[in-house]
Amino acid sequence: MQEWYRSRGLYEAVMKLVESGRMLEAQKMAEGIPDEVIRSKALSQIALEAVRKGEDYRGFLSSAIEAALEIGKPGESTKALMSLAFEFLNLGKPEEALKIARYIKELPGRSKVEAEVALSLAREEKLSEAIEIINGIMDEDVKTWAMSRLASQL
Repeated sequence: MQEWYRSRGLYEAVMKLVESGRMLEAQKMAEGIPDEVIRSKALSQIALEAVRKGEDYRGFLSSAIEAALEIGKPGESTKALMSLAFEFLNLGKPEEALKIARYIKELPGRSKVEAEVALSLAREEKLSEAIEIINGIMDEDVKTWAMSRLASQL
């Protein structure tokens, strides 16, 4: 329990550094957060804020992905990666969301991210890319759902 409180305190300090634009300091502090889930969340927030500020986010994204993969709790790694992917998609970075999806080991989670990326591309009238992604989805239920949604968007 003490680890969790220490982790939450460090997370809050990391967020203050991020707010003040001190991204590298925030990353260094975040990497020292003992709780794996909170560390992953902090590093994800740093990467997302770098995108919002128009800064080079690639190194921060790599750290966020690595931290999510290090989470030892079943399903938590998938949730962290899916959340990060959806956030990047919402920030207009579908290619990064797709890259993050490749790290998701659980097929349904990876497929859901791929489907949402495809539908986002379809809304941007990039139909051939969207169909290619949908055709590559391995979860048949998600593939069927995505193709149906794509058809209804046309």
